[in-house]
Amino acid sequence: MRGIYTSVNDLRKRVYAEVAKLSYDYKDGDLSRMEEIPYNVIPGEMAVYRDSVFIERAIVRERMRMAMGLSLRSAAEQAPVTQGAQECVKPEKYYQPPLINIIKFACHACPDNEVKVTDACQGCFAHACKEVCPKGAITIKNGRSVIDKDKCIKCGKCIEACPYHAIIRLERPCVKACGMKAIHSDEYGRAQIDQEKCVSCGMCLANCPFGAIADKAQIFQVIQAIKSDVPVYAAIAPAATGQFGPSFTPGKMRPAFQALGFKDVVEVAIGADLCTLQEAKDFVENVPQNIPFMGTSCCPAWSVMAKKLFPEQANCISMALTPMVLTGRLIKQKHPGCKVAFIGPCAAKKLEASRRSIRSDIDFVLTFEEVMGMFEARDVDFEKLPEDDTMHGASGDGRGFAVSGGVAGAVVNCIKEMYPDKEINVVSAEGLEECRKMMMVAKAGKYNGYLLEGMACPGGCIAGAGTIQPIAKSAASVANHKKVSTNAHAYQSDYKELLDILEENDLKVEPRDVD
Repeated sequence: MRGIYTSVNDLRKRVYAEVAKLSYDYKDGDLSRMEEIPYNVIPGEMAVYRDSVFIERAIVRERMRMAMGLSLRSAAEQAPVTQGAQECVKPEKYYQPPLINIIKFACHACPDNEVKVTDACQGCFAHACKEVCPKGAITIKNGRSVIDKDKCIKCGKCIEACPYHAIIRLERPCVKACGMKAIHSDEYGRAQIDQEKCVSCGMCLANCPFGAIADKAQIFQVIQAIKSDVPVYAAIAPAATGQFGPSFTPGKMRPAFQALGFKDVVEVAIGADLCTLQEAKDFVENVPQNIPFMGTSCCPAWSVMAKKLFPEQANCISMALTPMVLTGRLIKQKHPGCKVAFIGPCAAKKLEASRRSIRSDIDFVLTFEEVMGMFEARDVDFEKLPEDDTMHGASGDGRGFAVSGGVAGAVVNCIKEMYPDKEINVVSAEGLEECRKMMMVAKAGKYNGYLLEGMACPGGCIAGAGTIQPIAKSAASVANHKKVSTNAHAYQSDYKELLDILEENDLKVEPRDVD
């Protein structure tokens, strides 16, 4: 469903817009308007998406609370929607686990890994499906194939044998999307997340066709900070290019975010340049002298997955500060006392920013979807905004971090220029399932001397859970944005002299820092 604007996307956007309006209008401790929001999002008496308008509004209530950073409630709890809402007004409210939540009464309890004969069955004479079944689970009744679920071992041979493709495998979309195998069924058949396994990549959220999975947001808190006397800077991830539609050109980025109340905007691709320099140096100094291979650090879901599942190789994942953190540190060095909101495609960045070692660098994290709700709340018309051509601080390689292969490519370019005698081999993986396979091969010693690039989202950051635009279109937008960069490569960065200052106090991410 990625890249298709569905009713699920529309519902999320409207909830985010309503929460943004609530925050912009909030004063004197009055949050009573929370009661109105479900009726604004789902007006009238008739259900639009489900059997009951009351269930629809109940789902909106929980989505609204999570958009304000509040905890999810079950259908068994009797409490007003404003319960605990004053918690979200706190100026420094970090995400409380769990970040990714399943609204149980919105879950369809989808069948998981079930082999089923569809109406496309033609009742052919060959009965190839029956012939190949190793367990005799298929019989012919009234000329049609029937599968005995008690005997079926779900091997899929009947699926391959059917000439009409009339036999299918039903898989729960969230389970299929989860590379950590963290989703199972509860006692009612509804999806359940094993939070010990979950790395908050958000792929389940992006792939649930019922909109039953949601993550917590800081929309309310960001706007309250904007309304305060403290300047708030937006640090914009490279994947932002094209996310907000064709009218949102790179030249409109600064005036658009200033229209929301941000003091100014800084490209996180600048931090990506610095991360490239840091990882190039680390690779040259440590591979293979101290570690057999090195994995990139910028994707938090990938790096946490690698450290959780492969603890013996945890020290092989780069401890370089991520582009988000480096950019936040750069902004706060230049503007002491300010707050920084990272604007990006990623759910996992929310938990990264909550780490004890990073909280002083990044105050808030918002996804592109959440920010689009803010633009809707403020009626920002991109076409009427002036063009600002000053967003040229990052290199093309730094902007390329948004696409799978871009991180490793930037590091390779840097090593070739700055350490020409160093040989470097690269392997990349997209999606946590493929990342897991890559690490298994590396653990076996087959990637010694290699740089490993892991991306939790297939396609890279442009496919993150909080993105809006189709992946292929985003890739093209990033490629075009790279072409207009002042510098092509990270080693040409105007900020590279600041790298030592930004690394002071040795605040690198520790190998086991996965909280």
